[in-house]
Amino acid sequence: MRAMACFCATLAAGPATAEPFEGLGTAMKYGLPLAAMVCAVDQDRAEDFAVRGVLQAAAVLGMKEILDGSPVSRRPSGQGRGFPSGHTAAAFFGASDLAGKCFDSESWAGVAAYGAAGMTGWSRSYAGEHTLDQIMAGAIIGLSFGAASFGIGAEGAGFSVGLRF
Repeated sequence: MRAMACFCATLAAGPATAEPFEGLGTAMKYGLPLAAMVCAVDQDRAEDFAVRGVLQAAAVLGMKEILDGSPVSRRPSGQGRGFPSGHTAAAFFGASDLAGKCFDSESWAGVAAYGAAGMTGWSRSYAGEHTLDQIMAGAIIGLSFGAASFGIGAEGAGFSVGLRF
């Protein structure tokens, strides 16, 4: 039931007018973290989720600022501030939190969440917004912060990627 509610929240976050595949990336940027937030509130771990989310966003924005102008940050269009992919980082943050903390007994839901996050990265490449290294960096950052648990409001820190079979 929780998986279905999170899936519905993810679908509701999508824009209605964007090109379908590019729109998927934007929908998952917001939808997966939103679904994970709903689960975190339900499990009384909202404070830990919020701190990890803010730190993930700060890491992405900080890297974009520091690396702006360097070759690694150049987007395929020639513009800057491309490293790392913020859409991909946000999607993987939500997916890894969902898979590791919310979908313990529903591995299909974890696979779907990671699949949607992967499609987010692919959509950013398809749109010409990011290179593969920018997408992979975003995925690693999002996965790291999403799978972590700082133990805020709980009994300890941890790291859980999820997908238990």
